[in-house]
Amino acid sequence: MSDRLLVLVRHGQSEWNLKNLFTGWKDPGLTELGVKEAVAAGRKLKQQGLTFDVAFTSVLTRAQHTLDLALEEMGQTGIPITRNLALNERDYGDLSGLNKDDARTKWGEEQVLIWRRSYDVPPPGGESLKDTLARTLPYYVQEILPSVLRGQRTLVVAHGNSLRALIMVLEKLTPKQIIERELGTGAPVVYRLNADATVASVVDLAG
Repeated sequence: MSDRLLVLVRHGQSEWNLKNLFTGWKDPGLTELGVKEAVAAGRKLKQQGLTFDVAFTSVLTRAQHTLDLALEEMGQTGIPITRNLALNERDYGDLSGLNKDDARTKWGEEQVLIWRRSYDVPPPGGESLKDTLARTLPYYVQEILPSVLRGQRTLVVAHGNSLRALIMVLEKLTPKQIIERELGTGAPVVYRLNADATVASVVDLAG
């Protein structure tokens, strides 16, 4: 019987995470801590005895670097990697590159909170989580899920909001529940799927 393994990992801390900036589609690299988190993710997966056949990531450096470091730690650098902007972080539009405190000063704390934590209200020029889901989910259904259902052990390294979109579908969460779902940097979430693509089990390797 095939394993139908799907592992999701959010990239390690980026330079802009550290500076409290809205990042979105901007492309800062990992911090020293982010590198350690990526290596730790690989170590946790190795300790679980997990191996992978294919990997998917976004076109952004912080996700790709996290994937490379994790695979190196597992000794699995030779597997095929597919990079696609469908897995990119939510586009924060006009907020991208702004300090979150400065954004609150400019637009007001309540408005910025709505942009950050509502499901379907996008910031100016950007995407809501609903928009991100509309971009990410078709790619998951057409490209990632078939790999899993074929029995290919699949690793996805991406971003907080693009992964939230997938988790929302996998765990059948409501818009309110997914907004409240925290996803730690470098923390693998291990799913095993049934033949009908529903979740048979889930293990969060945070901590």
